[in-house]
Amino acid sequence: MGTAAARWVLLATVLGSSLVMLDSTVVNVALPRLGEELDADFAGLQWVVNGYTLTLAALILLGGSLGDRYGRRRVFVIGVVWFALASALCGLAPTVELLTAGRALQGIGGALLTPGSLAIIAASFDPEDRSRAVGAWSALGGVAGAVGPFAGGFLVEWNWRAVFLVNVPLAVVVVLVAVRHVPESKDPAASHTLDLPGSALAAAGLGLLTYGLIASSVWISAAGVAVLGGFVAWQRHTAHPLVPLDLFGNRRFTAINVVTFAVYAAIGVFFFLLVLNLQVVAGFAPVPAGAAVLPVTVLMLLLSARVGALSDRVGPRVLLSAGLLVAAFAVVLASRIGAGATYLGSVLPAVVLFGLGLSLVVAPLTATVLNSVSGGHAGVASGVNNAVARAAGLLAVAVVPVAAGISGDDYTQPSSFAAGFRTAMLISAALLTLGAGLAWALLRQPAAVPASLPPADPVGAAGSGEPAGPAREPAPVGVAPSGEGGTEPLDVSRCIHCGVTAPQLHPR
Repeated sequence: MGTAAARWVLLATVLGSSLVMLDSTVVNVALPRLGEELDADFAGLQWVVNGYTLTLAALILLGGSLGDRYGRRRVFVIGVVWFALASALCGLAPTVELLTAGRALQGIGGALLTPGSLAIIAASFDPEDRSRAVGAWSALGGVAGAVGPFAGGFLVEWNWRAVFLVNVPLAVVVVLVAVRHVPESKDPAASHTLDLPGSALAAAGLGLLTYGLIASSVWISAAGVAVLGGFVAWQRHTAHPLVPLDLFGNRRFTAINVVTFAVYAAIGVFFFLLVLNLQVVAGFAPVPAGAAVLPVTVLMLLLSARVGALSDRVGPRVLLSAGLLVAAFAVVLASRIGAGATYLGSVLPAVVLFGLGLSLVVAPLTATVLNSVSGGHAGVASGVNNAVARAAGLLAVAVVPVAAGISGDDYTQPSSFAAGFRTAMLISAALLTLGAGLAWALLRQPAAVPASLPPADPVGAAGSGEPAGPAREPAPVGVAPSGEGGTEPLDVSRCIHCGVTAPQLHPR
């Protein structure tokens, strides 16, 4: 960990994954300015956010498989280059339609590099250093996520296009460091069959459903649901599924993913609309609007590891339920942020409570996911849970503003937007309350890990970098394989983490 080689690997992986996290949050600050310049309606702004989330959610599992098979550094570098080119397209886009296309391409790049960044660490560090390396990756990535909206505000004050163009020189640094200092690794046991049909069905189904929800089209939404049904049928049929459905034979795993969907649907709407509301209704400039949410990420960074340790002692049920109720109350407070609102009087209490609530939620949620499966399936399980969270945000950003009555040019009309914002926040609070009730009702007793699961196929979020060898017992839950000499404890739920975009990933 203390060597120059280790620091170079951390620099490349942290900076690379930070690009993806930043573009999941920073763009929200730029929406009013880019919407005005590109003459976009509110549906266009929804697509600027969702074009990115759509491809990232649909393809992140495939990205892990590609790295395992073709080389983690190779796929990581391709992802970074792809992301940089797509960012340049976004920064130069003359229309909102081209900007949305660029955002979708960004999501593809993010799906290639995100799982690869963690897999590179798992494969590059010695067993005795692996836990600390993953912890450093998680913490430093969280710091980047915390400062992102604040820095994004300064960029937007200059020019909203800089939010995208700044990715290009950062990506150049990542590529140079990765090519020179990051070792290549593959998984010799990786399947030679990639679930490309499954990835295509997932992307098409989510895309149609998102389009139908934004456009309020029942027929297009129904077509999306039908395609997603075809995805599930294909996963049952194929020998190498993108999402091993046997995981859902565990009721606890199914339950925590339902809770995840409700939680991250509300989180997605909260961050999407709050920063818009602060600028459109409350009259905040981009810098203070971006900085307004800083307490959420700071609190999560400070408390996540401590809450993870507490969850080990008291169990996740109480912490999840209590945290979600606190977050729901915070969102109700946020619904009162209107014209003339001050940061200290109206915004700070809501975001502090929201941060405290999420801090109680994310680590127990991750721990529950990992404890629902055998250790050999931890990477797959966390990858599925991460994709569920991103899909939840995608669909919520599509449907909740529409249900709240926000459309057309409402984001340029403070009175119209304020009414829709209040309704959307109450819907989000209801989702968080629903999540609390589900966590309390469905997570009463730990479920037994199913013994009938097939051997883990490397289609999850990240590979372990272990060479093929004799069959061995699965590692204990939350423990990453270490090769020679047994296992090195790795509990990602106790790492410092900022889970505002998705739960923590686990290396495999």
